[in-house]
Amino acid sequence: MTNVTDTAALGGPSRPTGRHGRRRVILTLVAVVAVIAVVLTGGALAYAKQFEGRALPGTTVLGQDVAGKTPEEIASLVAERGESVTVAVTAGDEQVEVPLAELGVTVDASATAQSAVSRDDSFAGVISSTWSGEHAVEPAVAVDDAAVAEFAEGLVPEEMTSPVDAEVTFDEDEQTWNAVPGRHGLGIDPETLVDAVNQNAPALEDFAVEQPVEEIAPSITTEEAEETVGSIASLLEQPMSIAGADGKTHDVSAERRSGWLSVEPDESGQALTLTVDEDAVREWVSARAASDAVEAEDGIEQVDEDGEVVKVLTEKKTGLEITNTDAVADELITALKGTTPLEAAFESTKIEPEVEQVEAPKDEDEAEDEESTPPANPTGEKWIDVDLSNKTVTAYVGDTPVWGPRAMVDGKPGNETVTGTYEIYLRYDMQDMTNANSYPEGHEKYYYTPDVPWVQYFHRGYGFHGAPWRSSFGFSGTHGCINMPVSDAKWLYDWASIGTKTVVHH
Repeated sequence: MTNVTDTAALGGPSRPTGRHGRRRVILTLVAVVAVIAVVLTGGALAYAKQFEGRALPGTTVLGQDVAGKTPEEIASLVAERGESVTVAVTAGDEQVEVPLAELGVTVDASATAQSAVSRDDSFAGVISSTWSGEHAVEPAVAVDDAAVAEFAEGLVPEEMTSPVDAEVTFDEDEQTWNAVPGRHGLGIDPETLVDAVNQNAPALEDFAVEQPVEEIAPSITTEEAEETVGSIASLLEQPMSIAGADGKTHDVSAERRSGWLSVEPDESGQALTLTVDEDAVREWVSARAASDAVEAEDGIEQVDEDGEVVKVLTEKKTGLEITNTDAVADELITALKGTTPLEAAFESTKIEPEVEQVEAPKDEDEAEDEESTPPANPTGEKWIDVDLSNKTVTAYVGDTPVWGPRAMVDGKPGNETVTGTYEIYLRYDMQDMTNANSYPEGHEKYYYTPDVPWVQYFHRGYGFHGAPWRSSFGFSGTHGCINMPVSDAKWLYDWASIGTKTVVHH
């Protein structure tokens, strides 16, 4: 009899024993794990597949979970939110609500959606995003600062005017400089709204802004204008004069100086500037210099056979030229830009004239012979000698008298004939003469003489002409012209021409 129990005989399952039994257990476990892995892998792949082209797990936009949403769905969400946002702006006593778009804010919903779905949607990326937590995507929002500023500036009510700058004006009738007061305005500093929009707009949520309305001072104040008027007054009080070359003084009056000055805002528009019309100043100084200058006049002398002067036909006259006109103008301009006195002086140099010598007739009988029989071939320039002392007119070619002396009538006292060296500049074979421009008809000095023959003007209204109304000559009695017998006037008219030199002397 044995103590071993046969388990199989007792009806229980038989168990593998030894090395073969352990192997069977291991194979069974591996099979189970493989089944589980296949199940898990297939599920993960299916899980990742649903996020292709969509937002991954953990993705949020505007605080909302958009995992699994398409770009179109996300863009719609962003666009709808952007259109619904309003900004409450309070300016003074007025409040307005305005959409973001009217403030120059642009919401790019498509770009925002593209950013939300641009993450790695591979199997590994999906699994990683599942465990990595929230991924917030900021909306693509752009702010046009200039548009916001323009909106802010438009918040000023119409009755709130802009500031007005002070001015400085010149009253020509009163000859006074005056300050025109400036005026404060009410306005807005747009930076307040610009900063608030830039800070709050990206959240795409309603927000409010308190936009102050403030008093704005003018760029150029009344005080500045008054100071400028004071500076001009000081400038005009300073003595300014130019010493002339002949000893006289050219005063630069306050009235004249005012005409050269003007006051305008500078380039920045923030201050007043006093300017000088330099061209007008230089023109005035040049005119003063011209009045001081003296034109040299050549002299004409008669000499005998020995070269001795027997008679001065035309006195020579030394000329005077101003040499520092530009420098004096510069000094005056500098003084007008400051508050210092001006004591400038013209400098000059003398211009020596020339003296032409002509041969004097030997005696009267010889002169009469020469008048009737002039030299066959006289040479030189044609010129006319008018001797106011002897009341004669003589025609010369060079230094040779070819006609005359002939008796004439010159200007009476109060209407003296001018003296000097001139040229014939205008001629008429016949002309009506009158002084109606100076005296009305009926005045004791009025005259009108028709059909005056053989007229030749040598200086302004002074000229030679025939005088058929006269029966004698050789005295003073005209209004300034040289009256001649008609035949003499015609001879001189035929002989002379435009440009013929005429020397009038005592």
